[in-house]
Amino acid sequence: MQLLNTIQQLPTSPGIYQYFDKSGRLLYIGKAKNLANRVKSYWSFTPSLAPNYKLSIRIVKMLEQTESLNYIVVNSEHDALILENSLIKQLNPKYNILLRDDKTYPYIYIDNSVAYPRFDITRRVIKSNHIDYYGPYSVGARNILNALYDICKLVQKKSCLGGKKLCLYYQIDKCLGPCELPVSKELYQEEVSLAVSLIKNKSLLLKRLQDKMEFYAEELRFEEAAEMRDAMEKIGRSQIQSDIDFASDAIYDIFTIVAASKRAVVVRIFMRFGKIVSSSHDYINIEDEFDLNEAYSRTLVDYYKDEKPPIVAPILVAHEFEDIDLIASHLTQLFEKKAHISSPKRGERKKLIELANLNAHELLKNDAKNSFPLLQEIQKLCSLEVLPKRVEVFDNSHMAGEATVGAMIVWNEGKFDKSSYRTYHLEGKDEYAQMRETLSRRVNSFTKNSPPDLWILDGGATLLKLALEILESSGVFLEVIAISKEKIDAKAHRAKGKAKDIIYTKDDVFRLQESDKRLQWVQNLRDEAHRSAINFHKKTKLKRDQESLLLEQKGISLAKIKKLLAHYGTFEELKKLSIEDISSVLNLKDAKTIKKIYK
Repeated sequence: MQLLNTIQQLPTSPGIYQYFDKSGRLLYIGKAKNLANRVKSYWSFTPSLAPNYKLSIRIVKMLEQTESLNYIVVNSEHDALILENSLIKQLNPKYNILLRDDKTYPYIYIDNSVAYPRFDITRRVIKSNHIDYYGPYSVGARNILNALYDICKLVQKKSCLGGKKLCLYYQIDKCLGPCELPVSKELYQEEVSLAVSLIKNKSLLLKRLQDKMEFYAEELRFEEAAEMRDAMEKIGRSQIQSDIDFASDAIYDIFTIVAASKRAVVVRIFMRFGKIVSSSHDYINIEDEFDLNEAYSRTLVDYYKDEKPPIVAPILVAHEFEDIDLIASHLTQLFEKKAHISSPKRGERKKLIELANLNAHELLKNDAKNSFPLLQEIQKLCSLEVLPKRVEVFDNSHMAGEATVGAMIVWNEGKFDKSSYRTYHLEGKDEYAQMRETLSRRVNSFTKNSPPDLWILDGGATLLKLALEILESSGVFLEVIAISKEKIDAKAHRAKGKAKDIIYTKDDVFRLQESDKRLQWVQNLRDEAHRSAINFHKKTKLKRDQESLLLEQKGISLAKIKKLLAHYGTFEELKKLSIEDISSVLNLKDAKTIKKIYK
């Protein structure tokens, strides 16, 4: 009755609506130009409230679980789109599509307004009318940049010109030396033009690197040859091989989404200067049916985020979708120029779509071969709703309360994703408070970096309950397990094959055999989190000891240093403070001394 009353009282304004089940779990978030019309289209009202069975099986299944409805009114359909996307990323509703590729891809750029320009990397638009951008690069941007400076005689570092004196780079023939020598702009521009040609033609760049690698090998400089080989591999990995080569300087961002029974794949391809410069892909788990419209909408909104990209390109999509005009309107506001989204049916642009589809099908075929049987066993043992292909694992570390830190490691699609690891400086005084702080900070970042499939905590039932409470209070559904170290004679045994650790889930406790692969998988992830936390603790402790020694030498006692750190957390924060800030904790004389040290 309450659900019916809410539906009947919905306004005709734009907004977002949220469906919840009887336990309060968020099932689905949707957007609407007219809330009343949109939500009522889901339901049949006679003889009683029931799902509209003309809808898809997936939506009907969701409505059958719905017990309550919330909604938020906004000013426009565009605002509803933005709010919907933000809440889905943060709250992980059961029936929405969640994309976890939150990266902003880097571009290589050059500022042509300076006398001797150099190349660098950016992820955002730089406020200048004299910038040329190249990219985006899903991987290998830094390797390409390093290769340019290895091959071309450019100003190597930002600080070089300020030195006014020739340095090692000139002596090893990697710079023309404009800091001291009268290098003409025409001569320097030849090196810039060479660099641009290498950026635009990866085959030429890889050939130059291949020649260098062979030279290093012939000179028995095997370490440098190995570095060159690794750089070549990374540069080549970002690019789909294709015979498509537009004669013009055509630029396109190409997107396709292809679904199989359990997984879909999103493929992005970026064409610049008539050539494909990079590509990337991500998988989407499928429950029941797949909503192609939602997938395309989420893909485009997530990729372009809320900032104008350095290069605005026409967008090609493999399929027409319902919200294409709304997404185009949104991107037009973002780009500050008209956004073009089209689904080509013929010609050269159609070949780009076919190339994207070909790669999507190949990725799905390879994905099907990797069924992760161990993960299926973990899912069954712990009664997990989804296969835990992306897992975040947490641990904390300190020494007698000093240099307290937290660490989060990420295991994704069968391997550790070290680029997604995170570390935290913590203020909590005990294990419970430290884990609360670590997990709360991770939850607060869900809007930027969506939740994984599973959390694993290094701790027992108490910390598991804490994690579930934090998630519930934030309105996020995320499954959690914990592993505690068995203690024998008051000592914890970590060694794989000997440890009889205990796995905790929301409803069960498991004491598995030491040789059980499921236990060893959890132990392996726990141990990696422990290693990460310990390493960060050691670095933090060493830095604190060095900073403390510096302050003590200037007359600031250890007790005062601890008082400052208890108040402000880290030396990095301390360095940013004003004299007034520091004197609110210590006296004015000490504040001036500290500020003088860190000026």
